[in-house]
Amino acid sequence: MATQTVDEQRIKERVKSSVERATEIFAEKNIRFTDLRRTVFEEIASTTASVGAYEVLDRLAKKGTRLAPISVYRALDALLEAGVVHRLESKNAYFACGRLHQPRTGRRPMFLSCETCGSVFETDGEDIFKSIDAAARNAHFEPRVKFVEVSGTCEACAAKRKD
Repeated sequence: MATQTVDEQRIKERVKSSVERATEIFAEKNIRFTDLRRTVFEEIASTTASVGAYEVLDRLAKKGTRLAPISVYRALDALLEAGVVHRLESKNAYFACGRLHQPRTGRRPMFLSCETCGSVFETDGEDIFKSIDAAARNAHFEPRVKFVEVSGTCEACAAKRKD
C-alpha cells in the first residue's frame, strides 16, 4: 500500500474541511447539498487552480463516475448560488472559495489568477469596487460588476523565475 505524501494528506484535509464548511453553508441557505454537488465541489476544492466543467467531467470519469455535461453545469450553478465556488469569466473555469472558513464580512473579493501555475487567490477588493462605483456614478452609469479578476504571476512562480 502506497503511503500518502505530506502534500497529499494536506490536500485531503483541506478538501474535507472545505466540504464540511460547504455543507454548513448549503444548510444555512436552505439549499440541498446533493451527492453530485458534493462530488463536483470536492473535485474543484482539490486544487488551487481553476478548472473547467469538462475538466471536472474528465476527472470524475477517471474515477469511474460518468456524467452528462448538463449534470455538472447544474451542480456548478448550485455551487455558485451557495457561494462556495467562484467563476473566472476569462477562463470559463471554477475555483473553490478561498474564504469559506472566514466570517462573512459583506466585502467583495478580488480574484488574482497566476498565469504560470494557474492558482487562484482571493483578496479583499472592496476599495476597487468603491472606485468602480464612483467612476460609474460620475459617468451616469449603473455598473453590474460582480467581481474583479487580475491575472499575473503569484509569489511562488515569481520566485522560481528569479532562481
